[in-house]
Amino acid sequence: MTSLDPTPRPLDHLVTLGLPNNPALITRDLVLDYASLDQSVGRMAAALLASGLEAGDRVASWLPKTLAACVLPLAAARAGLIHVPINPALKRAQATHILADSGAKLLVTAKMRAEALADAPCSIWLEAETNAALNDGNALQPSQQNPQALAAILYTSGSTGLPKGVMLSHANMWLGAISVSHYLRIQPDDRVLGVLPLSFDYGQNQLFSTWAGGGAVVPLDYLTARDVVRAIDRFAITSLAGVPPLWVQLTEAQWPAEARASVKRITNSGGALTRGLVERLQTLFFAADIYPMYGLTEAFRSTYLDPKLVSAHPTSMGSAIPLAEILVVRPDGSLADDGEPGELVHCGPLVALGYWNDPERTARRFKSAPASSHYGGTAVWSGDTVRRDCDGLLSFVGRDDEMIKVSGNRISPSEIETVALASGAVSEAVAFGIPDARLGQAIILVARGTAVDAEDRLLALLKSELPSFMQPKQIVWRGEMPRNPNGKLDRARLKSEISS
Repeated sequence: MTSLDPTPRPLDHLVTLGLPNNPALITRDLVLDYASLDQSVGRMAAALLASGLEAGDRVASWLPKTLAACVLPLAAARAGLIHVPINPALKRAQATHILADSGAKLLVTAKMRAEALADAPCSIWLEAETNAALNDGNALQPSQQNPQALAAILYTSGSTGLPKGVMLSHANMWLGAISVSHYLRIQPDDRVLGVLPLSFDYGQNQLFSTWAGGGAVVPLDYLTARDVVRAIDRFAITSLAGVPPLWVQLTEAQWPAEARASVKRITNSGGALTRGLVERLQTLFFAADIYPMYGLTEAFRSTYLDPKLVSAHPTSMGSAIPLAEILVVRPDGSLADDGEPGELVHCGPLVALGYWNDPERTARRFKSAPASSHYGGTAVWSGDTVRRDCDGLLSFVGRDDEMIKVSGNRISPSEIETVALASGAVSEAVAFGIPDARLGQAIILVARGTAVDAEDRLLALLKSELPSFMQPKQIVWRGEMPRNPNGKLDRARLKSEISS
């Protein structure tokens, strides 16, 4: 298990932590051990500088999970550059915005995407250049970069408006990798299936935390849950990270017994687990520990729940991860009492540097830590409302910008969604409010379910479990739910489609 050393180092040193001959990266075509991966990082770093880039320049990538996509974050760090990963699921307009907003000097991408960006405001490397950089030439040795220097700009998915860039230092990402590897107990014999986008902080950390623990990553671009099942079976995967929509799909898939048995760890973020989904995951992955987690890009990861507590507290966010300090505060900044709702404030060395080229938004979200903070300095004020129980475990109440206000009552969508899912008639559910002249807002519940009597069962449980002011005015049934580029349910799109 990774030792919990709070001393930050340059990000590119991660590939020096594993045993040289142990596998670090496994694809359908090759297996790279740690010595070879370190050499690839060094060669690409040297090639980036040889192309005319200078320290502090931004280099973007718009790639599927190729070898280059996995190597580039550390190669850019070794060369003193700033990596800007673009989610391959984004469209031309969003990619163009990210390139222009970040001021990227170079984009590493595939030919088809390059053709869509004929007017790209930067130089472009295609597969030929990146393959040459990985296979030939001299290699830069591990760097001596300042751990506090800017190393990456991660753009949010932009489901509401244009994507915004979160600035991350070497220290942010290094300590995030060390923390996660430590509490997940990543070992050299672990094989981690990387299904999440590498532009997503949760997805990128699959690489970093695995390498911090000396394990091997198996990157996978998938179309269906069946692709994930096949990869787990083929590569004897031990660790799988996902978001709730993926878990729903996997619990509905057909599984070989051997594949289910190999998985010993699953981690969840990007949305809360429900009691029913936890129980289905425990049945499916009978040999696995389940790690529910909560995070936000501005501070990477904030909390996790110890697997030993999952059965008793299946919907809890847990408590602070190592190297993070999590406070629940009132509007005046004082600490909330146990059971009292308050804003989650994240303090400590995982707090990002702010938003790229956006001092006004940075000032709203990145503010001085509450007086009670052990770390002090700058903290992330999340905008999320949570409760802490007497055992120190946190539960999610809702986001300020998602709360539904009916006849003066503030309602968390998750309260309605949790009951809907508990009915057993619904596989996925999203609740939101729309303007209503009499109520202020009326509740709409969008649900995906296949049971013949689904609506009757759903209505019965909603009426028995929720007060009248929390009853949906309308239930909309969908065969499929839209997802954003990070695989989460796209609430903004659903609300736009139904409200229009």
